[in-house]
Amino acid sequence: MTHLTFTVQDQIATIVLDNPPQNRIDLQMADELSEAVTAIGSSDARVVIIRSEGADFSFGGDIMTWPGAETRELRALFERYMSVFNQLELLPMPVIAEVQGLCFGGGFELALRADLIFAAESAEFGHPEQTLGIVTLLGGIYRVAERAGKARAAEWAMTSEKVPASEMSRAGVVNRVVSEDKLREEVLAFAQRIATGATRAHAAHKALLRTWSLGGVAAADQAMFDIAMPLFEREDTQVGLNSAVEALKAGRPRPVLEFQGR
Repeated sequence: MTHLTFTVQDQIATIVLDNPPQNRIDLQMADELSEAVTAIGSSDARVVIIRSEGADFSFGGDIMTWPGAETRELRALFERYMSVFNQLELLPMPVIAEVQGLCFGGGFELALRADLIFAAESAEFGHPEQTLGIVTLLGGIYRVAERAGKARAAEWAMTSEKVPASEMSRAGVVNRVVSEDKLREEVLAFAQRIATGATRAHAAHKALLRTWSLGGVAAADQAMFDIAMPLFEREDTQVGLNSAVEALKAGRPRPVLEFQGR
């Protein structure tokens, strides 16, 4: 792979965008990302980190070939991007985006596929699409609306302003803002914590949130027990429940468990 790398170590998968100087997304990167996500899905990974080499996370799509292209060709390209980004979003394990520098356009839309976004203090986010006369083609505006509300999503998409990480955090788009020199360390520590957690329950929570985003509370309530009840057949759940009951009977604090992902 020439536009990204991926590794799986200690049940933590790491995808690294590496297409200097701006980590722009093109068809080759999309194909390599799809290959990485497919491999991660069949690995023993229990959490995924997606980050970038260089000063910036990503400036977005590589627009160099867009002028003059036929609409059908552009549609096929964007549909491919959408499919791959959604492939990442649908992984049955937590995905953490580690963002530094500028995170624009398709790069922002890629980060929004993560369940959690950790950003450096100097990171900036934005939708530059309207300056080109187009829209957020990979679902950015409504994924921001899902996290921050319609009003903010509309303003940011219609102005293309650079929004600092601190404001994105206050709006609920970014989970944590940390200093540049601590970003990698904090993301890794959080990933290690998640990797020893209840993997199947994390997947179930992702499924419930996805159902809620599609149909609201009523739809999530309808799906709740179909998603939740199989957990009781899992080894991790049995261990967790038994240890909690034993602790209660003995009058001692519940132990902190390291689940096995089973």
